[in-house]
Formats: sequence, C-alpha cells, structure tokens
Amino acid sequence: MKRILSIILTLSFSLTLFSQETTGEKIDQLIKGYTETGRFNGSALVASHDQILLEKGFGYKNLRDSTLNDSSTIFQIASVTKQFTSTVILKLVELKKVALTDKLSKYYPDFPKGDIITIENLLTHTSGIFDWTNSINFSPTNEQTLLGFLKTKALDFSPGTSWSYSNSNYSLLGYIIQKVTGMSYEYAVRKYIFLPLQMTHSGFDFKNLICKEKATGYSTFSDSSKIEGALYDSVGPYAAGEIYSTVGDLYKWHRGLQSYQIINRASLERAYTPLKNHYGYGWIVDSLFSRRITSHSGDISGFSSNLARITEDNVFIILLNNKEGSGLETLTKNIFAILYNQPYSIPVKRHPIELSEEILEKYIGLYEVISPHGSLQGEVALENGKLMLQAHGGPKLELIAEKENYFFDLFEDNEGDVEFVIGTNGKVDKIVLSQNGVSLSGEKIR
Repeated sequence: MKRILSIILTLSFSLTLFSQETTGEKIDQLIKGYTETGRFNGSALVASHDQILLEKGFGYKNLRDSTLNDSSTIFQIASVTKQFTSTVILKLVELKKVALTDKLSKYYPDFPKGDIITIENLLTHTSGIFDWTNSINFSPTNEQTLLGFLKTKALDFSPGTSWSYSNSNYSLLGYIIQKVTGMSYEYAVRKYIFLPLQMTHSGFDFKNLICKEKATGYSTFSDSSKIEGALYDSVGPYAAGEIYSTVGDLYKWHRGLQSYQIINRASLERAYTPLKNHYGYGWIVDSLFSRRITSHSGDISGFSSNLARITEDNVFIILLNNKEGSGLETLTKNIFAILYNQPYSIPVKRHPIELSEEILEKYIGLYEVISPHGSLQGEVALENGKLMLQAHGGPKLELIAEKENYFFDLFEDNEGDVEFVIGTNGKVDKIVLSQNGVSLSGEKIR
C-alpha cells in the first residue's frame, strides 16, 4: 500500500508485548486485534519448525445462524491456487511430459504469437497475454470460450520482456495439464497433491459444496453493514483460483513441500526463483528480517487469503478470511515480527471526531520532516472541509481527527498517526508522524 506515511517513514514494527506471554499467545492477541477492528474474520494457522503455535478461527463463519469460524472452516483460497497449478506443471516436467521451454503453439497451434510464448512465460506472468478478469463483459465458460476471447486481444508486451499479472496464464496452464495428462485439471491436482498429502478437506466446486464447515463469504463486513458475496462457478477462476481448503490442509501442503514429497528440491528452488517483479512459478519471492519469504495472496468474491513461508526456518503462516478485499500482508508481517522477536503493533479501534474548519485551518502549512534517509517536505491543506497531507511527489492523504490536534490515516490499517504540536505562542510549530511505534518530527517552515 503506497501511502504517504509509508513514504515519509522508514518503519519497523513496534510494541513489544509482555515477555511472559508465549509466542502463540502473542499471535492470538495480535489476530484478535485485527478481528476486533474489522480487518480479519476467518481462520489462521502459524507453525514453526514442525510445531503448530496457533490454529483457530476468529469471527463468524455464518452470521445468519451465528456459527463461528474454527480450524475446520472451509474457505475459497482464490489465487493461492496458482502454486498448486505450478507444482503440477513442475511434476509433469520431472516426469518428462512437459518442458518449461515448450511453446504455447505446441498445444494451441493457432494462438497468436504462440510460437514465442513458453510454459515458463505463463508460470511467471511474462507472456504478455491479456488478463481476462480485466474485461467487464466476459467470463469464460470453457476452454474454447477462453481461447476465442484471448485470440482477439493483442499481447500487452513481447513475451519475456516485461511482467504483468494475468489470470489467463494460469487458466491456460490448467488446460495444458488436461492435454498432457488426459485427465481434468481437478483430477490431476487430486492425484499429484491432494491424495498423497491427505488433503481431504480441499476441493474445487465451492459454489455447489454442501458442508456444515463451509464459510459464507462477505463482500462487506463492517459494524454498519454485512453483505454476502456472490458465488461464481469454478470454471471462471479455474486453475488460477478455484481451489477451496482449510488451514489444516494447507499446513499439510507446506509440510509436503518442505519434505519434497511432491516435487524435488531442484524443482522447488526453480519455483522460488523470481524471474521478474519478485515472481517465481506461482510464488511471490521477497525478504524480511534477512530471510527469504515465499508467499501468495488471493482475493475473490467474499474471500481473501494469504499464505507465506520461510522455508529455511520451516516457518508457515496461513490466513483465510471470509471477508473480501482485506489486505492480509500487514497482519502476516506482524506475525513474522513476533516469530523473529521484532517489534510489532496491535491495531486498536479508532473513534473519529468532527472538527470545525476554523480549527483545521490552524494546521495548514508546509512542514519539513527529518528521517534517517534525509529530509522530506509535506504540505498540509484544507480541501472541501477535509484536512489533507501530501509529501512532495506523493499521493494526498486525508487526515481523520481523533483529538483536536491528533489525526490518523483511515487507509493505513489504523497504524498511521499525525500530531500537530502547539508552541508557547499558541500556534502550530511542529508535526509528529508515527507509524507502528516509530515517530519522526518536523518543523513548520511556512
């Protein structure tokens, strides 16, 4: 999230909890904070070195019958599906049924420029193929309708020269799996992954699943409004996002990868090697606390998810949310902070107040903030009765009043704060910017 405070501050996580709490208790309290502030409603599992530290549900599985989420609740995992698709492809590579250098034209001879698009391009989102989900009036109903649609779209760029996330890539991989194996994509995933790992609570057709453990997804889940999300046929998301699962089954998935039960070490290392834009084969690859993180998030109507691993330390985090549009990356990073004894913060519910324009006008001006990386100027202005903060070259940020001189950023996960300090002359002479426990101050220069 590219917000202004993140640009101004070079932040670490803060707020150390009482040392007598166990790691699992700290994680529990952290997730409860996210649940109580309306930013998480689902199930979570956190494990380290083959020890489960937390496995439980938070919030409601279904509001209509007041059932609660627990460790057995079943959720749509959306784009976390992509790592399963890529793993089946790599399994077929090991079996010498597919090559990463295979051209798309081998499977679809009449696909435009298919002779320069490879399997690896599809896996890494470097094919340039248009993402069908960006089209308002189209949803594929089968292989033929998808191909017919994609053939009408020019490539976004020449294959291999750039990167653009496209669900179409992984849908095509699913159909290639069908062609190579002679079985459906779903059966292939069951054969090569679900059955060997005994992932008995995972599947594909969530819309038609009849099970008391099935979560109801919510497109809106706030204090004032709770609206159920639409359920779509799995043929749309398909190999790019149709899988449903539980936190327990996904832990089995992690352990199966760690023990090379599905594909070998060399294949996994290839999957974890980013080609462009931190993306490998169905995995986002980044670093935190000097450790390599392999992860992927997912978002679909009524649901969001995030799966993250530090393979060298056998650390695993899975967050499944029956509330769509929730960026779970910040919560995931806070959990990692607990695991690695780093500072972190627990969100608290904020209570905005109304201030008159006369009061807000006191804070208008140009401020200069000094950080470890140099100085940065920020302009505070009043626009249509709203106080706005903008750093040089950055986006505008609306400041929401919590006290007369204390404001927060509504879109900073309740972790960004701005305080205006009043001098002895009764005028504002300083600004203090805080996020996740780190504070930087600056003088008013105009």
